[in-house]
Amino acid sequence: MKLDFKKSLAGYKAKHNEFELLDIPEMQYLMVDGHGTPHSKDYVSAIETLYPVAYALKFMSKQKGKDYVVPPLEGLWWAEDMSAYTEDRKDEWDWTMMIMTPDWISQSMFSEAVELVKSKKAPSSINKLRLQTLNEGLCVQLLHIGSYSDEAPILRKLHHEFIPENNLKMTGKHHEIYISDPRKVAPEKLKTILRQPVENIGH
Repeated sequence: MKLDFKKSLAGYKAKHNEFELLDIPEMQYLMVDGHGTPHSKDYVSAIETLYPVAYALKFMSKQKGKDYVVPPLEGLWWAEDMSAYTEDRKDEWDWTMMIMTPDWISQSMFSEAVELVKSKKAPSSINKLRLQTLNEGLCVQLLHIGSYSDEAPILRKLHHEFIPENNLKMTGKHHEIYISDPRKVAPEKLKTILRQPVENIGH
């Protein structure tokens, strides 16, 4: 049986434009860090590094009897001044692009997959790639449908209305899960889960 985490994990489900609080368990990801716009050479290189290793791990796992669908691309986004994010000043953005891997994928399997990818055609960011866990805990998330550039109004509502009104404060980094493939889906139909780790600050 092939596992599909988009169907089995609550973190990959969200309601359109409806804020929802949920606890996200610790998860393991392939990660590459970078800076600047999603059109930069670094960003493209990160994507070209993540996917070959993610698929190499999937096939290694399948050979061991555990098959799964490679989860969607995800990104952590932040800036020294977070208004750079809500105001779309992309040149100021920092990011970590990532793809979730099941918890049975070990560091030795990761190293083996990296060497396999290097032996074929080494992507330029391959030496920046790491396998690391992320523990976000309590989060607010929702499903955004539309262009990435149309996220700012709902993020402002999240940051300045929902979070303070519910006695919460932001803790981790803004997190996006790209349910749709922008190469195949029109901008106005793109589905993206927007997530923000938070903590309760009481009354």
